[in-house]
Amino acid sequence: MERHLISTTRANAILWLRKAHGWIGLWGAALGLLFGFSGIWLNHRAVLPLQPAAQRSNTQLTLQGPAPATPQDMATWVQHALGLRDPSSNVRVEKSRPAPWAEPAASTVAMQPEHWIINFNTPSSQVQADHWVGNRTVGVRRTESGIVATLTNLHKGVGMPVAWILLVDTLAGSMILLSLSGLALWLLTRRKRTLGLAILATALAATAGLAIASL
Repeated sequence: MERHLISTTRANAILWLRKAHGWIGLWGAALGLLFGFSGIWLNHRAVLPLQPAAQRSNTQLTLQGPAPATPQDMATWVQHALGLRDPSSNVRVEKSRPAPWAEPAASTVAMQPEHWIINFNTPSSQVQADHWVGNRTVGVRRTESGIVATLTNLHKGVGMPVAWILLVDTLAGSMILLSLSGLALWLLTRRKRTLGLAILATALAATAGLAIASL
């Protein structure tokens, strides 16, 4: 009776693990394909023939009317001037400082004006606006990514909203659960557990050893 109860409990555990393993795998399948492809590209980008095929262009915008007073105002102006859908990803301000070419011994040190660098990033394109306070122009550098570079940017979360980051977190969590449920299934359905644990320990040791050796 006790043996039958243990056998039934074991069978139910295996059935539940198989179902959970399958549903978790289905949830992560689509993102797994994306991250698998872009991960291979990132890992072997130096030797793979696939190229990002990015297209770069440089233009200038001329300020009409009063210049924006703050970097944030300038970011809004550039967004409207270029017809960009999303607001700036980040704004960097380099404070005014002595010009590198100024003579140290001069009575009046030439000052380099404040420098605003505004970035608009999406997976398929990157736009950088460059403005020196006091100038009437804004330099714009635009990069249009190819399909591989776009997938890579999706992998890295470049220009993606918080919702995407959270979705990717669920994929990472599903990979952890797949590993644990797969290991549990193996232990419950295979008799050569010692061999399996030895293989697992070897894989963990090799991974840790290579990682530590590269630090």
